[in-house]
Amino acid sequence: MTSRPAATTRGVLFVHSSPSALCPHLEWAVAGVLGAAVDLEWAPQPAQAGTYRAELSFAGEPGTAAAIASALRGWNHLRFEITEDPTAQSEGARFSYTPDLGVFHAVTGLHGDIMIPEDRLKAAVVKAAVGETTLLGEIDKLLGKPWDDELETFRHAGEGAPVRWLHHVV
Repeated sequence: MTSRPAATTRGVLFVHSSPSALCPHLEWAVAGVLGAAVDLEWAPQPAQAGTYRAELSFAGEPGTAAAIASALRGWNHLRFEITEDPTAQSEGARFSYTPDLGVFHAVTGLHGDIMIPEDRLKAAVVKAAVGETTLLGEIDKLLGKPWDDELETFRHAGEGAPVRWLHHVV
């Protein structure tokens, strides 16, 4: 029996804002997922006084972004996004997190487009038909618009920041 080599994907963790007290804990949590030490270059986040931002590019098995998002979700005062590229064996992923909205997850295609499953679209149509919401409002949620709206200021404040690559120990 021959074993196939594990697929490798790449991704990026964007920490948009973290209080200084959380920065080392965040590094430890990400290191625990990646299996290697993490030493991020923290820069002040101009969009929110007293917070810092950092970026980390990584390579690892598909699902690494989900593991990082799980390790960081629920941390108060933290805002982050993680993207993971698709492979021949897996779809890509995007995770966004804000303290007020929680975690947003979307499957992404080859070109980074969000892929919305048929059953979620059908559920959005039903909710709109019974008057619980509008179809546009539900589609906005499926596309992560509330998270994008909240994170946009933090994204622009971080333009030009350095990116470091870290490989997952397999």
